[in-house]
Amino acid sequence: MAVSRTARAGAAKARKRPTRPASRPAPRPAPPAEAVQVGDLSEFLGYSLKRAQLRIFEDFIRCVAPLQLTPAQFSVLMLVETNPGRNQTEIASTLGILRPNFVALLDELESRDLCARSRSSNDRRSHILRLTEKGRAVLSRARKLIEARHEARLRELLGDHNRDLLLTMLGKIAREF
Repeated sequence: MAVSRTARAGAAKARKRPTRPASRPAPRPAPPAEAVQVGDLSEFLGYSLKRAQLRIFEDFIRCVAPLQLTPAQFSVLMLVETNPGRNQTEIASTLGILRPNFVALLDELESRDLCARSRSSNDRRSHILRLTEKGRAVLSRARKLIEARHEARLRELLGDHNRDLLLTMLGKIAREF
């Protein structure tokens, strides 16, 4: 079998490399750098909303970790429960999820037996969504975890009045902007 010159040279180098004595300590990691200053960026509402969303999603995911639900999956389950008989296009549109992403999300929920798609009797091109028994049980458990942990932490941080004001303001942005 022929071996290229490059391969032979690489093997020879590997054999010649000295090994580090076991008594030598590993190099220390570099000290943490000073935090990046965001400056005026923090004055932009979009930036602050995105930073808050990231923190909220991290906490949400930790709360429902035993159920392995993402915020998007939870939202789909909630809307399907609240709107029985609606098709997947309506649910996706309400949540602002693009069709290809929504199909993948539904595939995951169906593979876990949390929801089911069936052809509409009115329009065979359309799929009606419904929760399965397991989907209802998982959603019920998720709601309890979210209310007891996630929402409770937000209420503690903001207070009921500020939480209600924030929901009102965010709703206004979502509807009117």
